[in-house]
Amino acid sequence: MSDDRYASVWDAIESDPGQAENMKLRSRLMMALRERIAGEGLSQAAAAKLLGVTQPRVSDLVRGKIDLFSLDTLVNMAAAAGLRIQLQVDRAA
Repeated sequence: MSDDRYASVWDAIESDPGQAENMKLRSRLMMALRERIAGEGLSQAAAAKLLGVTQPRVSDLVRGKIDLFSLDTLVNMAAAAGLRIQLQVDRAA
């Protein structure tokens, strides 16, 4: 058993640091979109209309199927949902 400590679950799961960062961003965007949908009390059909996607696509989002969403797609969906995205880039520890 290893005593390794990771800043994020994605750092532990992904062996490629770039892929781990991509997953962190995708995960955060998915959470923000789910929070927006829930906060507005939107049905999946209403959310689909707002986001410009199909209802099954919203279902995939709500169920956390991260592997089905690219970073570009999630950024576009967030913009359609009226969310503002800010990017902060820091030097790795």
